[in-house]
Amino acid sequence: MKKKISTRELDDWSSWVYSYGMKTQTNDTRQHIINVGYQLVVAKGFTSVGLSELLKTAAVPKGSFYHYFKSKEQFGEALIQDYFQQYLERVAELLVSGSGTGFERLTQYFARWLDVENGVCNANKCVVVKLSAEVSDLSEPMREALRVGANRIVSLIASCIDDGIKDGSISSDNSKITAQTLYQLWLGASLFHKLSQDLSVLQQTLVTTKMMLHVKK
Repeated sequence: MKKKISTRELDDWSSWVYSYGMKTQTNDTRQHIINVGYQLVVAKGFTSVGLSELLKTAAVPKGSFYHYFKSKEQFGEALIQDYFQQYLERVAELLVSGSGTGFERLTQYFARWLDVENGVCNANKCVVVKLSAEVSDLSEPMREALRVGANRIVSLIASCIDDGIKDGSISSDNSKITAQTLYQLWLGASLFHKLSQDLSVLQQTLVTTKMMLHVKK
């Protein structure tokens, strides 16, 4: 039996998942550095965030950073891995365990990419959107962490499509290919939205997504 998620939980989910699950306080210094680092990186990019800025914002000494991370690259890899761990847990609650048909859960997930919080569209808070082009040619460990995380998202989307095929709300000959196509579509649309600053780009992508899934009447 699928877990029912309340409207309030869905509102919280949108904020929580794209805000990287940050806690207002934490006694875990390593996690605190990663949390603060995410906020800086998603706003400025990885290469633009210097170690001194990170340490000053996190209010931790340099020794604490190097106790947990051998280099900025290792920190970036850990940030990406931790982001996906928390992101995937919450997304699974909606795509795998949520209520409604496969089509309803999937379109609800992509609709969250359009939400605007504090003047920033959620699509622009995704590390895949933010970092893929920036770090893929600079760091193999970070590129691999992004690739692995993105593939796990595609797998969750494919699983939801399979549910939709079973319940009759989605028509697809190959759930994996459809999932890859949809995710790639949204990544591209998110980048174009950053260029245009026009939310209609994502709105049209949502319409296209629904058309691709061929809802059965």
